[in-house]
Amino acid sequence: MKSIALGLALFCVLLSSAAQIAMKRGMGAPSAAADVGGTYLQALSSPLVWVGLMLYGASAVLWLWVLSRLDVSVAYPLVSLGFVVTLALGVLWLGEPFSWLRVAGCTLIVVGVSLLALDA
Repeated sequence: MKSIALGLALFCVLLSSAAQIAMKRGMGAPSAAADVGGTYLQALSSPLVWVGLMLYGASAVLWLWVLSRLDVSVAYPLVSLGFVVTLALGVLWLGEPFSWLRVAGCTLIVVGVSLLALDA
């Protein structure tokens, strides 16, 4: 049962990362004169932003099941893997700049989560 919960936790991380990418794509490039109201109007009228919000909602609902099965001290550090997934998707899919410093930071995250998982 614990392996199912861990797998679902990782799926939640993927859903959350996909939500970030969808919302970023939905917001596009900001105009120089965009004010706060214009930004939110753009968000509310973007289908990709709504897809991202639904992905977040699905992730949150599934996360409740994960929390009912795993210690929060095991489950929550897995959320940090979202930084790694989102960085990779940002570089590969959104064309964001690649940086070895970002890779080093993500490597530290993976090492940290691995150490915590060994103690699970």
